[in-house]
Amino acid sequence: MELNITFRHMETTDSLRNYAIDKIKKLKKYLDTPLNANMVLSVEKFRHIADVSIYMDGAIIRGVEETGDMYSAIDLVVDKLEKQIKKHRSKIRQKRGEEQVRENREDTESLEENLIEAEQMIAKPMDPNEALMQLKANGLEFIVFRNSATQKINVLYRKSNNRFGLIEP
Repeated sequence: MELNITFRHMETTDSLRNYAIDKIKKLKKYLDTPLNANMVLSVEKFRHIADVSIYMDGAIIRGVEETGDMYSAIDLVVDKLEKQIKKHRSKIRQKRGEEQVRENREDTESLEENLIEAEQMIAKPMDPNEALMQLKANGLEFIVFRNSATQKINVLYRKSNNRFGLIEP
């Protein structure tokens, strides 16, 4: 956590500094990234002004409050920042949700575009040697069959080096 506190036209007091730090630390629970904040506390005649800027996720969240008491100005500005951070996070979550829906839609569309045709095959029961003869005789790249010994679906395929491979579950 990096917090810079600047006092303008007023004396620096440890109690006010600690109060401001404690209040800003409470905002950390809403942030995923480390907290970077600048706080300017100033007094102009009878106006006590608290100006805070928080840098998070490429966004700047800023709040300014002006009251007759510095402690209440800090309270009000922290409440304002809390609302802004919550709003910012909900927008990010909403965008992420929309992006996921869009990606899922694009994935489905690309699957439909790339799907050329679907065939239904009947896996005839045969032994691997018979499947090899069928593969060679018909000039196919692969053949799906039910192994007569194990009763499981197997795939016999032609490799690039003129050899054959058998896929068994």
